[in-house]
Amino acid sequence: MLQSKKRTWVEIDENKIVHNYHVMDKHIHDTKIMAVVKADAYHHGDVKVASLLENEGCDFFAVSSVDEAVRLRQNGIKANILILGFTPSEHFHYLHELDIVQCVFSTEFAQTLNTYATTQNVKIRVHIKVDTGMGRIGFPCLDDNYHIDEVKAVYTCDHLEVEGVFSHFSVADTFDRDDDEAYTFHQIELYERVLQDLAVANLPVKIKHIQNSYGAINYPNLPYDYARIGILLLGNTSDDAQPLKVPCDLEPVLTWKAQISCVKQVKAGTYIGYGRNYQATSDIQVATVACGYADGLNRNASHKGLQVLVKGKRCTIIGNICMDQFMIDATGLDVHCEDEVTIVGIDGDEVIKIDELSRAANTINNESFTLLASRVPRFYIKKD
Repeated sequence: MLQSKKRTWVEIDENKIVHNYHVMDKHIHDTKIMAVVKADAYHHGDVKVASLLENEGCDFFAVSSVDEAVRLRQNGIKANILILGFTPSEHFHYLHELDIVQCVFSTEFAQTLNTYATTQNVKIRVHIKVDTGMGRIGFPCLDDNYHIDEVKAVYTCDHLEVEGVFSHFSVADTFDRDDDEAYTFHQIELYERVLQDLAVANLPVKIKHIQNSYGAINYPNLPYDYARIGILLLGNTSDDAQPLKVPCDLEPVLTWKAQISCVKQVKAGTYIGYGRNYQATSDIQVATVACGYADGLNRNASHKGLQVLVKGKRCTIIGNICMDQFMIDATGLDVHCEDEVTIVGIDGDEVIKIDELSRAANTINNESFTLLASRVPRFYIKKD
């Protein structure tokens, strides 16, 4: 495949990834970072990000699926890897062959995994997931639905080696409602109840973790072994409109650029784009940019006043974002074919944050990053 900057591309700053890792490592004190590199590290490149962080001392990574774990192993990652979700039984063999840790979240799944491990006469490392209020996967461990006996039963599975017990916050990112913070603290109480009941039963928990990215940044002083941190390592929160208890000196690592493909002068009354949804109210200069929703620029951001940077100036996207192209009002600028456009990043004194795109598309930064298509080449920048 031709790796070229002559259409649209992404630049990722390796130094800033390392910087963010150490900022968060200091922020959470004695708790260690379990770096979440699922979804290709939010499409920043899982192997590259994991390699950088492993060199900085990170000894645990989390992924969403077995194929992501296998890719890390096949590319030389030696650290621990935890699969946070479901693994189909046909892929169980990778767990012991490549020393991958599997999340166990239900009695049925635990029994299926143990049966396989028994037939193969192998031990499979597992972390037990308990649901303290997320309502997703995990053994229910709520006030009125407390399945601690099922959690204990996992320890009786002879071929499962229980290393850890973990949970997941659901509202650690927000204080919008009066009881959001109380809800998070109650999740901690429920998690502590699980740990205490296991201790009373003499069932060891070597590794404890409940904090996600927002849990780490807003609740940094919890006494657990790891915090699962993902998007913060990339220098972003999910939404910059959400206040943080303790701001951190994080630096966005990603810059997204494209090139102008065509410049034309259009008359007042001219329609721009599919659906005739934009009509010029005066004579304007329209520049077409070689990037579209197939590259990851969310079509839902059309007609929301979203802007990009050209020669250090903000230009507004007009008309519907197309599959491979979008149009901007570049009136008053001396622009030409192949001039550079900054979709996310810095140009001169101006900055476009990923948050602007996310707000225009009515989503969060996590989704905006993971929409970045594989056809957009990534270039990794490292300054000595």
